[in-house]
Amino acid sequence: APPAPPAPPPPPAPPAAPAAPAAAAPAEVPTAAAPGADGFQYGIYDDKLWDHEAKKVVYDQWDPTAPRSTLNFNPFETFGGNSPDASGIYPGENRYKDPMRGDVNFQSMMAEKADIEAMAANPKPGDVPGAPGRKE
Repeated sequence: APPAPPAPPPPPAPPAAPAAPAAAAPAEVPTAAAPGADGFQYGIYDDKLWDHEAKKVVYDQWDPTAPRSTLNFNPFETFGGNSPDASGIYPGENRYKDPMRGDVNFQSMMAEKADIEAMAANPKPGDVPGAPGRKE
């Protein structure tokens, strides 16, 4: 019997799908400046934009079981109806600095409200009244 004819070449591969866009790299988390001559250290967002995203970074780093400090505080905790600055200091307290606030609109305010409600509904372990990392 004559040899079988060679197999036909495989069909060309379909064109590759376009690559998915690369995910945006998370913003680099700043580090706190060295303490001043008096030993006081401001928070990592001192003199930087103190918007909702910055507050979420600080919240993620916050340990409610560790003592409250300028580097360990809940940026969403209010005290006397006020919100803290980028170092966890409240208006009227020594060293309070008016933070650099970002632009807001109704849509962003509603998204921030939803974030804060989700955090309140799911508190961090140890986030209880009297915890060392709380202002109260």
